[in-house]
Amino acid sequence: MISTNLQGVADLVIYRAQRQGFVLPREVRQELTGAGLPETLWQDVIALARPSLHYRRGRYYYTAPVSARVQEEQAQQRDVHRVVRQLIRDYGTAAGSPERREQDRTDFVQPVRVVTQDQGTFTFLTRDVSASGIRLVGTRRLLGQKVHVLIPGPGGSPSWDFLVRILWTCPVGEDLVENGGTFLAVTTHSGGEVVS
Repeated sequence: MISTNLQGVADLVIYRAQRQGFVLPREVRQELTGAGLPETLWQDVIALARPSLHYRRGRYYYTAPVSARVQEEQAQQRDVHRVVRQLIRDYGTAAGSPERREQDRTDFVQPVRVVTQDQGTFTFLTRDVSASGIRLVGTRRLLGQKVHVLIPGPGGSPSWDFLVRILWTCPVGEDLVENGGTFLAVTTHSGGEVVS
C-alpha cells in the first residue's frame, strides 16, 4: 500500500515541478507529510519521479518527456557534429579564427557532388562549414530542396553523404549562386553503397 501512496506522491511532485519549473527536497517532504507518510521516504519519491526530474544545484528541475522521433533527430545531429569536426581535422583546415556566430564556421573549400531530389547530380564548391550547416557555390539554385552533399574523404577514404536542407540562395556573380543549408543527417558512402 505504501508503494501505491509513494507513486501518488511522486506524481504530485512531478506536477508541482512542472508548474513551478523545479521542486526542492523540503517540498517533497511536505507532499509526503500531506499524504500521511514519513518524510524520510523523500528519496524514494525522487527515485520514482527520476525520469521526469533532474537534479541541479539543490533543486529537482522538471524535464519534459522526449519522443522517440526527437531522440532520433538529436542523435542524428550529434552524428553530424562529430563528422563535421572529423572532416575539419582530416582536411587540416584551421585557417584563421572562426566567425562569431551561434555555430563557428570554418573555411572549407572542397569540390563536392550534390544530388538533388530529382536525382540530378551536379558539382559544387563548398565555401565553409559549421556544426550545423554548409555553404555551397555553384551554377544552380537549390532553395527549399533537400539534397545529398557527397564530400570525398581525404586520401581515398569513403565519402560522407550529408542530407542538407537548403535554406537560402543568393547570386554571387554571373551564373554563379551561393546556397546555404542546414545538416539533417549523415552517412558514409563507399562506392555506390550507403553505409550508416
